[in-house]
Amino acid sequence: MAHVPQIKIPATYIRGGTSKGVFFRLQDLPETAQVPGKARDALLMRVIGSPDPYGKQIDGMGAATSSTSKTVIISKSSRPDHDVDYLFGQVSIDQPFVDWSGNCGNLSAAVGPFAISGGLVDGSRIPQNGTAVVRVWQANIGKTIIAHVPITNGEVQETGDFELDGVTFPAAEVQLEFMDPAADEDGDGGGAMFPTGNLVDDLEVPGVGTFKATMINAGIPTIFVNAEAIGYTGTELQEAINGDPKALTMFETIRAYGAVRMGLITNVDEAAKRQHTPKVAFVAKPKDYVASSGKPVSAGDVDLLVRALSMGKLHHAMMGTAAVAIGTAAAIPGTLVNLAAGGGERNAVRFGHPSGTLRVGAEASQVNGDWTVTKAIMSRSARVLMEGWVRVPGDAF
Repeated sequence: MAHVPQIKIPATYIRGGTSKGVFFRLQDLPETAQVPGKARDALLMRVIGSPDPYGKQIDGMGAATSSTSKTVIISKSSRPDHDVDYLFGQVSIDQPFVDWSGNCGNLSAAVGPFAISGGLVDGSRIPQNGTAVVRVWQANIGKTIIAHVPITNGEVQETGDFELDGVTFPAAEVQLEFMDPAADEDGDGGGAMFPTGNLVDDLEVPGVGTFKATMINAGIPTIFVNAEAIGYTGTELQEAINGDPKALTMFETIRAYGAVRMGLITNVDEAAKRQHTPKVAFVAKPKDYVASSGKPVSAGDVDLLVRALSMGKLHHAMMGTAAVAIGTAAAIPGTLVNLAAGGGERNAVRFGHPSGTLRVGAEASQVNGDWTVTKAIMSRSARVLMEGWVRVPGDAF
Protein backbone atom coordinates (compact mmCIF):
# COMPACT_ATOMS: atom_id res chain seq x y z
CA MET A 1 0.00 0.00 0.00
CA ALA A 2 1.38 3.39 -1.03
CA HIS A 3 1.59 6.09 1.61
CA VAL A 4 1.53 9.79 0.88
CA PRO A 5 4.58 11.50 2.40
CA GLN A 6 4.34 14.52 4.66
CA ILE A 7 4.87 17.99 3.29
CA LYS A 8 6.47 20.82 5.21
CA ILE A 9 5.20 24.39 5.30
CA PRO A 10 7.11 27.40 6.68
CA ALA A 11 5.45 28.41 9.95
CA THR A 12 6.12 30.18 13.24
CA TYR A 13 4.68 29.24 16.63
CA ILE A 14 4.12 32.43 18.63
CA ARG A 15 2.70 33.47 21.96
CA GLY A 16 0.69 36.66 21.67
CA GLY A 17 -0.78 38.00 24.92
CA THR A 18 -2.36 35.08 26.77
CA SER A 19 -2.83 33.02 23.60
CA LYS A 20 -0.54 31.18 21.21
CA GLY A 21 -0.97 30.03 17.65
CA VAL A 22 0.62 28.94 14.40
CA PHE A 23 1.43 31.86 12.08
CA PHE A 24 1.82 31.60 8.31
CA ARG A 25 2.71 34.01 5.55
CA LEU A 26 0.02 33.64 2.89
CA GLN A 27 2.67 33.16 0.20
CA ASP A 28 4.10 30.14 2.05
CA LEU A 29 0.85 28.15 2.10
CA PRO A 30 0.22 25.46 -0.53
CA GLU A 31 -1.48 27.00 -3.54
CA THR A 32 -4.91 25.47 -2.82
CA ALA A 33 -4.81 26.89 0.71
CA GLN A 34 -3.90 30.41 -0.39
CA VAL A 35 -7.59 31.11 -0.97
CA PRO A 36 -10.51 30.65 1.46
CA GLY A 37 -12.27 27.32 1.24
CA LYS A 38 -12.28 23.66 2.19
CA ALA A 39 -8.59 23.05 1.41
CA ARG A 40 -7.45 25.90 3.66
CA ASP A 41 -9.73 24.82 6.51
CA ALA A 42 -8.66 21.18 6.21
CA LEU A 43 -4.99 22.16 6.24
CA LEU A 44 -5.32 24.34 9.34
CA MET A 45 -7.32 21.70 11.19
CA ARG A 46 -4.63 19.11 10.45
CA VAL A 47 -1.88 21.50 11.59
CA ILE A 48 -3.65 22.07 14.91
CA GLY A 49 -4.76 18.44 15.33
CA SER A 50 -8.53 18.74 14.90
CA PRO A 51 -11.13 17.43 15.00
CA ASP A 52 -10.06 15.34 17.98
CA PRO A 53 -12.75 13.23 19.70
CA TYR A 54 -10.34 12.81 22.62
CA GLY A 55 -10.24 16.59 23.07
CA LYS A 56 -6.44 16.70 23.42
CA GLN A 57 -5.06 17.68 19.98
CA ILE A 58 -2.15 15.31 20.60
CA ASP A 59 -1.48 14.88 16.87
CA GLY A 60 -1.06 18.57 16.13
CA MET A 61 0.20 21.93 17.32
CA GLY A 62 -2.88 22.79 19.39
CA ALA A 63 -3.04 22.41 23.16
CA ALA A 64 -6.77 21.69 23.47
CA THR A 65 -7.89 25.06 24.84
CA SER A 66 -9.57 28.02 23.17
CA SER A 67 -6.37 30.03 23.82
CA THR A 68 -4.15 27.61 21.92
CA SER A 69 -6.29 26.23 19.07
CA LYS A 70 -5.48 29.15 16.81
CA THR A 71 -4.06 29.96 13.38
CA VAL A 72 -3.05 33.21 11.69
CA ILE A 73 -2.40 34.10 8.05
CA ILE A 74 -0.50 37.30 7.24
CA SER A 75 0.09 38.94 3.87
CA LYS A 76 1.21 42.29 2.50
CA SER A 77 -1.77 44.60 2.36
CA SER A 78 -3.20 45.94 -0.87
CA ARG A 79 -5.16 48.52 1.13
CA PRO A 80 -3.88 52.09 1.30
CA ASP A 81 -2.28 53.15 4.58
CA HIS A 82 -1.92 49.55 5.80
CA ASP A 83 1.17 47.36 5.95
CA VAL A 84 -0.34 43.88 6.29
CA ASP A 85 -3.61 41.98 6.20
CA TYR A 86 -4.26 39.72 9.19
CA LEU A 87 -6.67 36.80 9.04
CA PHE A 88 -7.46 34.78 12.17
CA GLY A 89 -8.85 31.22 12.24
CA GLN A 90 -10.17 29.75 15.50
CA VAL A 91 -9.96 25.99 15.06
CA SER A 92 -12.63 23.92 16.79
CA ILE A 93 -11.10 21.30 19.04
CA ASP A 94 -13.60 18.47 18.58
CA GLN A 95 -15.62 19.53 15.53
CA PRO A 96 -14.48 19.70 11.88
CA PHE A 97 -14.54 23.44 11.25
CA VAL A 98 -12.56 26.66 11.48
CA ASP A 99 -14.45 29.70 12.79
CA TRP A 100 -13.54 32.86 10.84
CA SER A 101 -16.20 35.07 12.43
CA GLY A 102 -14.01 37.22 14.67
CA ASN A 103 -10.58 38.46 15.65
CA CYS A 104 -8.14 37.33 18.36
CA GLY A 105 -7.03 40.38 20.31
CA ASN A 106 -4.24 38.55 22.08
CA LEU A 107 -2.62 37.23 18.91
CA SER A 108 -3.01 40.72 17.44
CA ALA A 109 0.04 41.61 19.56
CA ALA A 110 2.14 39.14 17.57
CA VAL A 111 1.05 40.27 14.11
CA GLY A 112 3.34 43.31 13.93
CA PRO A 113 6.43 41.48 15.18
CA PHE A 114 5.79 38.53 12.83
CA ALA A 115 5.20 40.85 9.86
CA ILE A 116 8.45 42.72 10.50
CA SER A 117 10.52 39.56 10.98
CA GLY A 118 8.88 37.96 7.93
CA GLY A 119 9.83 40.81 5.60
CA LEU A 120 6.23 41.96 5.08
CA VAL A 121 6.80 45.53 6.30
CA ASP A 122 8.78 48.02 4.22
CA GLY A 123 12.23 48.34 5.71
CA SER A 124 12.05 52.14 5.55
CA ARG A 125 9.34 52.01 8.20
CA ILE A 126 11.52 50.16 10.71
CA PRO A 127 13.89 52.27 12.85
CA GLN A 128 17.27 50.99 13.94
CA ASN A 129 16.20 51.60 17.52
CA GLY A 130 12.86 52.75 18.84
CA THR A 131 9.30 51.79 17.91
CA ALA A 132 7.97 50.54 14.59
CA VAL A 133 4.36 51.45 13.90
CA VAL A 134 2.70 48.62 11.97
CA ARG A 135 -0.67 49.33 10.38
CA VAL A 136 -2.70 46.11 10.36
CA TRP A 137 -5.93 45.42 8.48
CA GLN A 138 -7.92 42.88 10.50
CA ALA A 139 -9.60 41.04 7.64
CA ASN A 140 -12.10 39.01 9.67
CA ILE A 141 -13.94 42.09 10.93
CA GLY A 142 -12.77 44.82 8.58
CA LYS A 143 -10.97 46.94 11.16
CA THR A 144 -7.63 48.69 11.59
CA ILE A 145 -5.21 47.82 14.39
CA ILE A 146 -2.11 49.93 15.02
CA ALA A 147 0.72 47.95 16.63
CA HIS A 148 3.64 49.72 18.32
CA VAL A 149 6.50 47.23 18.15
CA PRO A 150 9.79 47.83 20.03
CA ILE A 151 12.91 47.60 17.84
CA THR A 152 16.50 47.15 19.02
CA ASN A 153 19.42 47.08 16.59
CA GLY A 154 17.03 46.85 13.66
CA GLU A 155 15.24 43.74 14.93
CA VAL A 156 12.08 43.08 16.89
CA GLN A 157 12.73 43.22 20.62
CA GLU A 158 10.95 40.36 22.37
CA THR A 159 12.50 40.37 25.85
CA GLY A 160 11.72 43.01 28.43
CA ASP A 161 10.22 43.69 31.84
CA PHE A 162 6.56 44.13 30.89
CA GLU A 163 4.42 41.78 32.99
CA LEU A 164 1.04 40.52 31.85
CA ASP A 165 -1.16 38.59 34.26
CA GLY A 166 -1.83 35.17 32.76
CA VAL A 167 1.67 34.99 31.22
CA THR A 168 4.41 33.48 33.37
CA PHE A 169 7.45 35.43 32.20
CA PRO A 170 7.98 39.15 31.43
CA ALA A 171 8.61 40.31 27.86
CA ALA A 172 8.70 43.46 25.74
CA GLU A 173 5.55 45.58 25.71
CA VAL A 174 3.54 45.89 22.48
CA GLN A 175 0.89 48.60 22.62
CA LEU A 176 -2.17 48.04 20.45
CA GLU A 177 -4.71 50.57 19.23
CA PHE A 178 -7.97 49.05 18.01
CA MET A 179 -9.34 51.79 15.76
CA ASP A 180 -13.11 52.34 15.56
CA PRO A 181 -13.68 48.97 17.27
CA ALA A 182 -17.48 48.94 17.06
CA ALA A 183 -19.06 47.01 14.19
CA ASP A 184 -20.09 48.64 10.93
CA GLU A 185 -21.21 47.40 7.54
CA ASP A 186 -17.81 45.78 6.97
CA GLY A 187 -17.69 44.16 10.36
CA ASP A 188 -19.39 41.45 12.31
CA GLY A 189 -22.83 42.06 13.74
CA GLY A 190 -24.82 43.92 11.15
CA GLY A 191 -23.87 47.52 11.69
CA ALA A 192 -24.52 48.79 15.23
CA MET A 193 -22.45 48.95 18.39
CA PHE A 194 -25.64 48.07 20.28
CA PRO A 195 -27.53 45.86 17.80
CA THR A 196 -30.77 45.90 19.82
CA GLY A 197 -30.67 49.69 20.05
CA ASN A 198 -30.41 49.54 23.85
CA LEU A 199 -27.56 49.83 26.34
CA VAL A 200 -29.34 47.26 28.52
CA ASP A 201 -31.95 44.69 27.51
CA ASP A 202 -34.06 42.11 29.28
CA LEU A 203 -32.70 38.88 27.82
CA GLU A 204 -35.11 35.96 28.07
CA VAL A 205 -33.36 32.59 28.07
CA PRO A 206 -35.68 29.56 28.24
CA GLY A 207 -34.77 27.25 31.09
CA VAL A 208 -32.48 29.87 32.63
CA GLY A 209 -34.54 33.00 33.25
CA THR A 210 -34.86 36.62 32.23
CA PHE A 211 -32.14 39.04 33.28
CA LYS A 212 -30.46 42.30 32.29
CA ALA A 213 -27.85 42.13 29.54
CA THR A 214 -25.64 44.55 27.64
CA MET A 215 -25.05 43.23 24.13
CA ILE A 216 -22.30 45.09 22.31
CA ASN A 217 -20.32 44.81 19.07
CA ALA A 218 -16.90 46.24 19.90
CA GLY A 219 -13.69 44.28 19.49
CA ILE A 220 -15.84 41.19 19.35
CA PRO A 221 -19.60 40.69 19.81
CA THR A 222 -20.09 40.19 23.56
CA ILE A 223 -23.02 39.55 25.89
CA PHE A 224 -22.50 40.97 29.38
CA VAL A 225 -24.69 39.93 32.31
CA ASN A 226 -24.50 40.65 36.04
CA ALA A 227 -22.77 37.89 38.01
CA GLU A 228 -25.36 37.89 40.81
CA ALA A 229 -28.22 37.47 38.31
CA ILE A 230 -26.89 34.03 37.38
CA GLY A 231 -25.70 32.96 40.82
CA TYR A 232 -22.04 34.03 40.77
CA THR A 233 -19.87 36.59 42.57
CA GLY A 234 -17.40 37.52 39.83
CA THR A 235 -14.45 36.09 41.78
CA GLU A 236 -14.67 32.60 40.25
CA LEU A 237 -11.65 30.81 38.82
CA GLN A 238 -11.72 28.29 35.97
CA GLU A 239 -12.45 25.14 37.96
CA ALA A 240 -15.59 26.66 39.52
CA ILE A 241 -17.26 26.77 36.11
CA ASN A 242 -15.35 24.46 33.77
CA GLY A 243 -15.86 21.57 36.20
CA ASP A 244 -19.63 22.17 36.28
CA PRO A 245 -21.42 20.75 33.21
CA LYS A 246 -24.71 22.40 34.24
CA ALA A 247 -23.02 25.79 34.36
CA LEU A 248 -21.40 25.33 30.95
CA THR A 249 -24.75 24.35 29.45
CA MET A 250 -26.36 27.44 31.00
CA PHE A 251 -23.70 29.76 29.56
CA GLU A 252 -23.95 28.20 26.12
CA THR A 253 -27.74 28.66 26.23
CA ILE A 254 -27.31 32.31 27.21
CA ARG A 255 -24.80 32.73 24.39
CA ALA A 256 -27.10 31.16 21.81
CA TYR A 257 -30.17 33.23 22.71
CA GLY A 258 -28.05 36.37 22.98
CA ALA A 259 -26.61 35.69 19.53
CA VAL A 260 -30.13 35.59 18.10
CA ARG A 261 -31.02 38.90 19.80
CA MET A 262 -27.84 40.43 18.38
CA GLY A 263 -28.74 39.32 14.86
CA LEU A 264 -25.64 37.15 14.52
CA ILE A 265 -27.67 33.98 13.89
CA THR A 266 -31.31 33.37 13.01
CA ASN A 267 -31.98 30.49 15.40
CA VAL A 268 -30.23 29.04 18.44
CA ASP A 269 -29.24 25.82 16.64
CA GLU A 270 -26.71 27.78 14.55
CA ALA A 271 -24.66 28.69 17.65
CA ALA A 272 -22.94 25.28 17.66
CA LYS A 273 -21.22 26.12 14.36
CA ARG A 274 -20.28 29.61 15.51
CA GLN A 275 -18.22 28.91 18.62
CA HIS A 276 -15.90 31.94 18.45
CA THR A 277 -18.59 34.63 18.49
CA PRO A 278 -20.35 36.02 20.39
CA LYS A 279 -18.60 35.83 23.75
CA VAL A 280 -20.53 35.75 27.03
CA ALA A 281 -19.18 37.41 30.17
CA PHE A 282 -20.38 38.30 33.65
CA VAL A 283 -19.48 41.38 35.65
CA ALA A 284 -19.49 42.38 39.32
CA LYS A 285 -18.39 45.23 41.54
CA PRO A 286 -14.87 44.97 43.03
CA LYS A 287 -14.21 42.30 45.66
CA ASP A 288 -11.09 40.73 47.15
CA TYR A 289 -10.07 37.39 45.63
CA VAL A 290 -7.03 35.23 45.00
CA ALA A 291 -5.97 34.83 41.36
CA SER A 292 -5.14 31.44 39.86
CA SER A 293 -1.42 32.07 40.44
CA GLY A 294 -2.04 32.54 44.16
CA LYS A 295 -1.57 36.29 43.89
CA PRO A 296 -4.09 38.28 45.98
CA VAL A 297 -6.20 40.87 44.15
CA SER A 298 -7.83 43.43 46.43
CA ALA A 299 -11.03 45.31 45.69
CA GLY A 300 -8.98 48.50 45.67
CA ASP A 301 -6.83 47.21 42.80
CA VAL A 302 -9.67 47.13 40.28
CA ASP A 303 -12.70 49.03 39.04
CA LEU A 304 -14.76 45.89 38.45
CA LEU A 305 -14.56 42.12 38.05
CA VAL A 306 -15.12 40.32 34.74
CA ARG A 307 -15.18 36.65 33.87
CA ALA A 308 -15.61 35.57 30.23
CA LEU A 309 -16.15 32.32 28.39
CA SER A 310 -14.46 31.37 25.13
CA MET A 311 -15.25 28.30 23.04
CA GLY A 312 -17.50 26.98 25.80
CA LYS A 313 -15.06 27.31 28.72
CA LEU A 314 -14.21 30.01 31.24
CA HIS A 315 -11.08 31.76 29.96
CA HIS A 316 -7.99 31.55 32.16
CA ALA A 317 -7.41 35.31 31.83
CA MET A 318 -9.20 37.57 29.32
CA MET A 319 -9.51 37.47 25.56
CA GLY A 320 -7.98 40.58 24.01
CA THR A 321 -11.04 41.32 21.90
CA ALA A 322 -13.30 40.90 24.94
CA ALA A 323 -11.04 43.36 26.77
CA VAL A 324 -11.79 45.84 23.97
CA ALA A 325 -15.50 45.20 24.50
CA ILE A 326 -15.05 45.73 28.26
CA GLY A 327 -13.18 49.00 27.79
CA THR A 328 -15.72 50.25 25.26
CA ALA A 329 -18.76 49.32 27.36
CA ALA A 330 -17.14 50.80 30.48
CA ALA A 331 -16.73 54.13 28.68
CA ILE A 332 -20.46 54.37 27.95
CA PRO A 333 -22.59 55.42 30.98
CA GLY A 334 -25.46 53.05 31.71
CA THR A 335 -24.12 49.74 30.40
CA LEU A 336 -23.83 46.87 32.88
CA VAL A 337 -20.04 47.07 32.59
CA ASN A 338 -20.06 50.81 33.32
CA LEU A 339 -22.43 50.39 36.27
CA ALA A 340 -20.32 47.59 37.77
CA ALA A 341 -17.35 49.96 37.56
CA GLY A 342 -19.26 52.63 39.50
CA GLY A 343 -21.01 54.45 36.65
CA GLY A 344 -20.25 57.83 35.15
CA GLU A 345 -17.86 58.81 32.38
CA ARG A 346 -14.46 57.13 32.21
CA ASN A 347 -11.79 56.59 29.56
CA ALA A 348 -10.07 53.57 31.14
CA VAL A 349 -10.77 50.71 33.54
CA ARG A 350 -8.70 48.14 35.35
CA PHE A 351 -10.64 44.91 35.73
CA GLY A 352 -10.00 41.72 37.63
CA HIS A 353 -9.96 38.40 35.76
CA PRO A 354 -9.04 34.86 36.88
CA SER A 355 -5.29 35.41 36.38
CA GLY A 356 -5.05 38.92 37.81
CA THR A 357 -5.80 42.38 36.43
CA LEU A 358 -5.74 44.22 33.10
CA ARG A 359 -6.09 47.87 32.16
CA VAL A 360 -7.84 48.90 28.94
CA GLY A 361 -8.71 52.36 27.69
CA ALA A 362 -11.34 53.58 25.27
CA GLU A 363 -12.31 56.96 23.83
CA ALA A 364 -16.10 57.26 23.58
CA SER A 365 -18.36 60.14 22.57
CA GLN A 366 -22.01 60.67 21.80
CA VAL A 367 -22.91 62.02 18.37
CA ASN A 368 -26.56 62.79 17.55
CA GLY A 369 -27.63 60.54 20.39
CA ASP A 370 -25.55 57.58 19.24
CA TRP A 371 -22.39 56.40 20.99
CA THR A 372 -19.18 56.07 19.00
CA VAL A 373 -15.77 54.84 20.09
CA THR A 374 -12.76 56.08 18.14
CA LYS A 375 -10.29 53.59 19.59
CA ALA A 376 -9.50 51.20 22.39
CA ILE A 377 -5.96 50.84 23.72
CA MET A 378 -4.21 48.10 25.65
CA SER A 379 -0.77 46.60 26.04
CA ARG A 380 0.22 42.98 25.45
CA SER A 381 3.46 41.17 24.68
CA ALA A 382 4.54 38.58 22.13
CA ARG A 383 7.34 36.06 21.78
CA VAL A 384 8.37 33.58 19.10
CA LEU A 385 8.40 30.09 20.60
CA MET A 386 9.54 28.12 17.57
CA GLU A 387 10.09 28.74 13.88
CA GLY A 388 10.80 26.56 10.89
CA TRP A 389 8.33 24.21 9.21
CA VAL A 390 5.16 22.50 10.30
CA ARG A 391 4.49 19.11 8.72
CA VAL A 392 1.22 17.56 7.61
CA PRO A 393 0.39 14.51 5.51
CA GLY A 394 0.28 15.43 1.84
CA ASP A 395 -3.31 14.22 1.45
CA ALA A 396 -4.65 16.08 4.52
CA PHE A 397 -6.22 18.91 2.51
